[in-house]
Amino acid sequence: MAQQEENFFDKVYDVAAQVPYGRVTSYGAIAKFLGAAGSARMVGWAMNASHNRDDVPAHRVVNRVGLLTGKHHFDGTNLMQQLLESEGIVVKENKVVDFEKLFWDPAKELL
Repeated sequence: MAQQEENFFDKVYDVAAQVPYGRVTSYGAIAKFLGAAGSARMVGWAMNASHNRDDVPAHRVVNRVGLLTGKHHFDGTNLMQQLLESEGIVVKENKVVDFEKLFWDPAKELL
C-alpha cells in the first residue's frame, strides 16, 4: 500500500473511532470531513482493511442513505447488523431505521 493511501486510511480510522455508540455516519461524510469529497469509495476500502482493528467501529459506517453496503465484509452472515442492533440501532432490510436521526456528521461534531 502506498504511503499516501496509508496516511489517508489512518485519518479515516481516527474519524471512525469517534463515532459515538448508538450512532452511525457515512463513507461520504468521512471523506468530506477529510477534505476528500468524492472519495467515499476509498473510505469504504479503509473500512474493509480495518476489520483486524478493535479501535475502529467499522459497523457504524454505512452508505449515504443508511444501507449496510459493507456488511459482506464482516465475518458471519449478519455481524454488521448484529453489532448495530447491540447498540440499540434498528435495522430493517439492511437499512438503518431513523438514519437521519442517528446520523453523526463529523463536520458538525468534530470542529
